[in-house]
Amino acid sequence: MKKERALVTGITGQDGGYLAEFLLNKGYNVYGMYRRSSLNISERLGSLTKKIELVEGDLTDLPSLVSIIKKTKPNEVYNLASQSFVPASWSQPIATAEMTGLGVVNILEAIKLTKPDLKYYQASSSEMFGKVQEIPQTENTPFYPRSPYGVAKVFGYWMTINHRESFGLHASNGILFNHESPKRGKQFVTRKISHSVAKIKLGYQKFFELGNLDSKRDWGFAGDYVEAMWSMLQKEKPSDYVIATGETHSIREFVEEAFNVAGMPPVVWEGKGLKEIGKCNGKTVVKLNKKFFRPAEVDLLVGNPEKAKKELGWEPQVKFKELVKMMVNSDLEKLQKYGLILETNDFY
Repeated sequence: MKKERALVTGITGQDGGYLAEFLLNKGYNVYGMYRRSSLNISERLGSLTKKIELVEGDLTDLPSLVSIIKKTKPNEVYNLASQSFVPASWSQPIATAEMTGLGVVNILEAIKLTKPDLKYYQASSSEMFGKVQEIPQTENTPFYPRSPYGVAKVFGYWMTINHRESFGLHASNGILFNHESPKRGKQFVTRKISHSVAKIKLGYQKFFELGNLDSKRDWGFAGDYVEAMWSMLQKEKPSDYVIATGETHSIREFVEEAFNVAGMPPVVWEGKGLKEIGKCNGKTVVKLNKKFFRPAEVDLLVGNPEKAKKELGWEPQVKFKELVKMMVNSDLEKLQKYGLILETNDFY
C-alpha cells in the first residue's frame, strides 16, 4: 500500500513537532520545510529528525515552494509557518504581513501550479476575532483583528477560501484558539509563566514580569489540536473549523494554578493597575510592566467547537489544569536535570 505524503511548513515550531509525530504514527512520509534562519531545528523535533526529511524553503519565495512541491509530491500540505509571536508583529508589521499573509498566497499559488489535487490546511487563528463581536466565537463570527498578526491571518484565511472557491482546491482553514505545551517558546506568556514559576520554586529566580493579568484566553493542548488539522483533510469536502475547548481562563488564573502545581503557597495580589504585584509566602513573585501590554488589547477569546465535534468527531482531551500541570512539571524536571546550563535554549 502506497504511503501518504505530507509536507509541513513551520516544522520547527510547536505545532510542527506534534503534527510530525502524529503523521508518522499514521504511517505518513513526512517532509518538513524550514528556513535557513530557523534556530534549534532539532530541539522540538528531537529523534523525529531521523524519521522525516527536512527541506529548505521560504514562504516569501514562490519558486522555492514550487520546487519543494515538485520534489516531495505531497498528498497533503499543512501550512503552519508564520511570524507567530503577536507582540513582535507590532515591531515587524511588514515582515509579518509578508510571511503570515502573502506567504499563504505563495503556497496556494505553488499548489495551483504544480499539484492542484492535493489537500491543503491553513493555520488560521483566534487572533482574527480580536475585539470580539460575539461570545463565544464561531465560524460565522465577524473578524475584528487587533494586531498586524491578526490582520495578516485574516488575509491568509480569505485567500484560502478564495482559492477553494475559484480554483477548486481542497483547502481548509483551522481557526485554532490558543494551544500550548511544554514545547511552547519561552517568549509566549504561558511558557514564560510555567518556566518562571519552576525557576522560582528551585531558587533560580525571584520574580517575573507580565502585562494584562485579566486578559482571558481559551487554552488547549497543542497535541490535541494537530489531530483536528489532520481530520479536516480527511473530509471529502473542505471547510473551515473553530478548534477550541469552549472554556476561558485569565492569565491571572494561569499564574495561580502554576504556583499551585509547583507546591507553592497561594499567590496573594496587592495593589492596583501597574502597581499590582503578586506575592507568594510574603515575597514578590509577579510584577506588572507596561512594555508587556499590547497597543490594542484582545480581552477575551473563547471558541465554540461544535462544528468540529459534529463533523470531525474531534474533542479536546486535555483540560486547563492538566495543561498547566504538564507545562510546569516539564519545566521543573528539565531545570532539576540541567540547572541553568541550557538557559539560552528556548525550547529545552
